This record gives sequence, structure tokens and C-alpha cells, in this order.
Amino acid sequence: MRSANKIIITLLFAAAMAGCNKSFLNRPSSSQISSNNFYQTTSDLRLATASLYGGSPWWQWHNGALLPLGDALSGNAYYPYWGDLVQLYTRTITGQNAIVSSGWTGLYNVIAQCNTVINAIQQQASASISATDKNAAIGEARFIRAIAYYHLALLWGAVPIVEDNTKLINHPLLNRNIVSDVYKFINNDLSFAVQNLPITDATGRVTTWSAQGMLAKVYLTEAGLGQSGGTRNQALLDSAKKYAGNVCKNSGLSLLPNYYNLFRAQYNDNPESLFALQWTAGVGYGNGNDWLTFSPSNDINPQKTGAWTALEPTYDFYANYNWKDTVRRIATIMMNGDYYPELNAAGGGFKATGVCMKKHIIGNEKDNNAPTMDIWSSIEHNSILRLADVYLVYADAILGNNTSTSDADALLYFNKVRARAGVDAAPMLDADTILRERRAEFGFEGQYWLDLVRLSYYNPDKAIYIINHQARMTFAYDPTTRMAKPDTTTAPSILPATISAFTLQIPSTELTSDPKLAEAPVPYF
Repeated sequence: MRSANKIIITLLFAAAMAGCNKSFLNRPSSSQISSNNFYQTTSDLRLATASLYGGSPWWQWHNGALLPLGDALSGNAYYPYWGDLVQLYTRTITGQNAIVSSGWTGLYNVIAQCNTVINAIQQQASASISATDKNAAIGEARFIRAIAYYHLALLWGAVPIVEDNTKLINHPLLNRNIVSDVYKFINNDLSFAVQNLPITDATGRVTTWSAQGMLAKVYLTEAGLGQSGGTRNQALLDSAKKYAGNVCKNSGLSLLPNYYNLFRAQYNDNPESLFALQWTAGVGYGNGNDWLTFSPSNDINPQKTGAWTALEPTYDFYANYNWKDTVRRIATIMMNGDYYPELNAAGGGFKATGVCMKKHIIGNEKDNNAPTMDIWSSIEHNSILRLADVYLVYADAILGNNTSTSDADALLYFNKVRARAGVDAAPMLDADTILRERRAEFGFEGQYWLDLVRLSYYNPDKAIYIINHQARMTFAYDPTTRMAKPDTTTAPSILPATISAFTLQIPSTELTSDPKLAEAPVPYF
């Protein structure tokens, strides 16, 4: 695995144009791009930033790490035949773990692409392009860079901040930067995006509402950093409340009425999606969304192939759904007897015969009217930030350091999420209620581990208790009795967690290529 430094240097000489080629993602050949013939019009800027939404820049993180780190590491999912994922599940992670390496390298891939676009616009864009258009394009790139750094901060803590790829040519060895400065850098990027992104844009493009929603989430996370005793920084909670509340009340956006449809390609980039990765069909290995390899059956896969091993939910994750929460459960987990008419529709639909992930399993090429779709290129545009997330961030920020709240705004937006799921309204909120709701709402979207790390910032004992007391085993389901039975006979041995479990190791290859990463982190600002 190449180090992040080597990848960033390599990407310096690319124009960040590789990836999908559909809708606003149409882009010119990279061989035609140079400082002399590109960045001359607003259209050129739009093409440059379009490259940051999907395709090869995101592929390594998305397909190699997002679900394993977000859901297997957290105890939501299990995949018995992938040794590196078993390490995550059992907390026996080594420095050679390929998933951890893919996560690190993939996120720095994204950052390098963003840096290339930002610096090219600043240095090469024609003077005839308005400042508004330049800043909007830079805002897109800085928003996406912030997303990458947010994941790095939550997963690895202190990490190197890189905003100019060219400096790595003469100074390739980097120190890590202190966590508080990483968050400051993220906040600066998102604040710029808030101020310069438009209120509305073409479908799939981020807007100021995307940036405000993400900034609220970052402030909520940062509010716990360096705190103790279960309390968070009130000023940062107030900032999270301000930005999330603005999105909730003033954006004009609303939840997609049907939760199930959030994960069907026909509803890609719906108004609830504040930031989604843009994937298309027929782009080949290394450029597309290959989550269909987690499918339970070739019958529902493109070209009837690629269903190698399904991603299994744990009993603990299943038990997080209450008996009324069937809308989200069926959209997220397949269980014996569940029938999905839209999967292999020409063959009469699909009836599940086992327990596995359903979310992101969207059917074959005929189901999606996408003849070139294959197992390497699902056309689902999976969301990284949804409006429902901002609703729950708002409720959490209002709860703040209180034991519970019956605040009308907190309940209004929290219960909008529950109402869509067909679940009874909550009469009051506490931290446990919000965490359970997030787990049910965002299961198999790579979120739960980040939620647990956020909790570990200010209440480490509780975070440790949660992951050490999970029923971390697979289960069987009997559709006749409607009973789930955990499998205690084949569950692997799991090491007890300590606070160190919430910070991933830096990959060994990175430490070898840059020994400074092993040194104590230093300030950036």
C-alpha cells in the first residue's frame, strides 16, 4: 500500500478529473487539461469540482473502509471470511490491517484531489470568472475536504494537515497535528463553505445547507473534546444548535416521506440528501460503488454474479430495533421470509432465506434500467450526510448537558424522524434515546462507530461499557415464530475495549515511510 505522502505527490500531477461520467459529472479528458486551457470559465470550475463527488478519488475509502470501520468496528456487522474485518470485530487490529490502511490512504486521496482543485482555482482561474463563482467552487472543494478530515479526526485523532500538495515535494515527512487544530481546520473549511455555497444548486451538488448541517455535526462532536464527567462545552453545543436549527427551520427541506426509498437508485439525490457520493454504471473496477458484492444472492445482482459473502448484522444491532420499528428494519436488514418485489422484479422478486444487510442492495441492471451496471458499479448515490442526521444533531445539541429534555423543538425534529419510521413519538429525550435512534436510523451507513467515538470524548466510561456489553454475535431468525436466536457457538473471542480502542493505529506502511508520524503531534496554527 502506498503511503498517503506518495499518493498526494502523485496526485499533484493529476488534474483531479478521473471518475464517473454522468449528469453534472461529465468531464473532459485529463490529457486535455493544462494550466493554459483549463480553469478559464465557470463551466471549467464546475467540471473540476464535479470530479470530487465520486469515482476514483472516493473509491478506496468508500469501498475499502467506510462500512467496515463504521459498522463492523462498532458491533453492528460481521463478515466471517475477511480476516482484516474480523480483526476490527474482535479488536485484534494490527498495523498491517488492509481496511485501516485503505481508510487512511483513501481519505488522503480525497484531500489531495481537493487541494489540487482549490490551489488550481486560486492560482490559475481566469480573471474573467467572478469572485462569487470562484468562491463557490472553492467552497465545494473545502466542504468535501472537511468531510475527509472529519473522518480522519474521529478515527485516528491527531493526523497531518495537508493543504498544499506541492510542499510535499521538498518536505515529504510530516508530523501529526494536534486534534484541536484538526477540528479548527475542519471548522474553517466548513465556515468558508457556509458563506460561499449557494442556497440551491444542481441536483447532487452541495449547498450552504449542506455546509451548515455538517458544521453543526462537527461542533456537536467537538463539544466533547477534552471534556470529562459526561459534560460538553456549552459554547460549542450552542453553535451546533444554531447551525442545525437554521437548517431545520429555514432551509425549506424535508425528509423523504418513505424511508425505504432513501436507498433506491430512483430516489438518488432526493432533497433529504445533503451530501451523497455520485456513482454511475460501467466505469470499471476502482471507479464505482461495489457494495453489491455484499449481496446475498447472484439472482439479484447485475449480470448474476458477485454475491460473494453477505454482510451479516449482529444480534445486538437487530435488538436495537423495537417491535414497531419494522420500516427501518426491513430497509436495513433482510431476514428469512422477507419479500422484496423490486429485487429481480422480472423473476418475481426476491424472498430472503437468511439474515444479512439489505441497505444498498438495489437489485440487478434490469431492476435499475442500467444495462452497463455491474458488481463494481452500483448506481446508488449513498448519502454521507442526510437531513435526518441534522434533525438528530439539533435534538442532541438542545439536550446538551441536561439529563433529559422535553424541549418542543428537540421533540419536534426528533419525532419527525420517528414518525417517518412508523415509531411512536418520544415524550422526552435523553442521551441513550438519541444514540439508539441514531443507530436505528443510520445502520449500515458507516455512522455508529463515529457516534461512539463522539461519546468517548466526554464520557469514556459509558462508551467503553456500551461496546463491552454488546451481544456481538450473529443470529438466526425463524419467520414462523418470529423469533431471533443469537448464535453463541461460533462467536469469535473479542478483546475487552479500553479507551485506546477509540483511536485507530496508524498503518505500519505509513510509519515506515514517515517516521515523524510516531512523534508527538504538534500545533498547526
